[in-house]
Amino acid sequence: MDQVLDFLLGIWDYFAANILTQPAFLIGFIVLLGYMLLKKPFYESVAGFLKATVGYLILSVGSGGLVNNFRPILVGLKERFNLDAMVIDPYFGQNAVTAGIEETFGRTFSDTMILLLIAFVMNILLVRFKKYTKLRAVFTTGNVQIQQAATAFWLLLFCFPDLGRVEILLVMGLVLGCYWAVGSNLTVGITQELTEGAGFAIAHQQMFGIYIFARLAEKMKKGKNNKRIEDINFPGFLSIFNENMVSTSILMLFFFGVIMVVLGQDYLISAGFMVEGQSFFFYILQTSLYFAVYLAILQLGVRTFVDELTASFQGISNTLLPGAVPGIDVSASLAFGSSNAVTIGFLFGALGQFLTIGLLILLKSPVIVIAGFIPLFFDNAAIALFANNRGGVKAACIFPFLSGIIQVIGSALIASFVGLAQYGGYLGMFDWATVWPLATVVMKFLGYAGIAVVVVAFLAIPQLQYRANPEGYFLIVDDYDEYVKKMAA
Repeated sequence: MDQVLDFLLGIWDYFAANILTQPAFLIGFIVLLGYMLLKKPFYESVAGFLKATVGYLILSVGSGGLVNNFRPILVGLKERFNLDAMVIDPYFGQNAVTAGIEETFGRTFSDTMILLLIAFVMNILLVRFKKYTKLRAVFTTGNVQIQQAATAFWLLLFCFPDLGRVEILLVMGLVLGCYWAVGSNLTVGITQELTEGAGFAIAHQQMFGIYIFARLAEKMKKGKNNKRIEDINFPGFLSIFNENMVSTSILMLFFFGVIMVVLGQDYLISAGFMVEGQSFFFYILQTSLYFAVYLAILQLGVRTFVDELTASFQGISNTLLPGAVPGIDVSASLAFGSSNAVTIGFLFGALGQFLTIGLLILLKSPVIVIAGFIPLFFDNAAIALFANNRGGVKAACIFPFLSGIIQVIGSALIASFVGLAQYGGYLGMFDWATVWPLATVVMKFLGYAGIAVVVVAFLAIPQLQYRANPEGYFLIVDDYDEYVKKMAA
């Protein structure tokens, strides 16, 4: 029996390491499976697999370039000014859990992979029984799943430190699986509208934030002068901002230029960013312009794989998970709507974060936060994109700014409360600065009843969504064009 169990765990470990937690290959595998279920010729199925995988790898180059190029510059503020601070960034958060979990709770990080399996199966089961659960999206962003499993592991251990290994994994799998299913499901309708029926949802770290701000943005769309960003044409010399690549380059040059001037040439050389004798001005220029380069690469990757994923997923939704859509990386949304909304969201989110960080320093907060590039960009750019689509330019400016404030305050409060701040990092993205701190407090103070409260609260959300629009709720996935006609009528 033990040998059979070891063999099955070995298969799972191989699948998890090489497919489930590798989004490019998972998306490719989904496309291959979908085309096979549609009984496409084998060569077409393989071609779809390759195109989807390569497209996602292109997206990864774009998003990875953004992160790797600009995260060190922001983190450099911590080192340059000798700040004893916590970085809000998913990778710093994962490292913090890895560093402190055995010392704090006597557990090992390896259990996160088992947690990931339980939560993923829970997500699939909830979608399989969508007739009752009203859930439509499967969370497929593997690298994000690992980060969230790690942080959820810590939060649940903080609430229930005495639970046995099996019990704690089952509880965490239930709660995290519900979050994945409900969060990605929240974004189905607004993503279909933004992408005009592309057939995917968002599966990332700010799903509740995107949905909440998109709905709030609707309240701002009635104003006569509240145009969307793409509808604004600047006059005279300002017309250069009508071109997305030019406006992104100028705004990023200003933003990162200021930060690099503050860091100073000597620090950038000593930290290995610049080489001796290199022009400081042209280093700043090139580094800032890479923002526009990587954003263009990211958008190319999305266009390459989304069509394949949408077409092939019909095989899965028709056969295995009727009416389901894949939840994918938030980066995929950045190829739709206004590219200038992406830049504006980043800048206003940064303004909100930096003002709040300055306030924490002035008030001598016991926890000082350093802005992380991933929350700054991927949260706030996406929030601006959806807010602009539903409410116009004012919504695209105001809501990322509010998000930036919330990210810093929420992360500082929860990280100090659960003891993660001392290990130098916290996940820090919108949902993990709002939804998960609230869930943690409920479970900590209500005990086992708190688990029931959190799960029931999650599962009630899709029921409320369905009741708000029973006619269009499933139609928006099944036939987007028909949905548009019915809603117009």
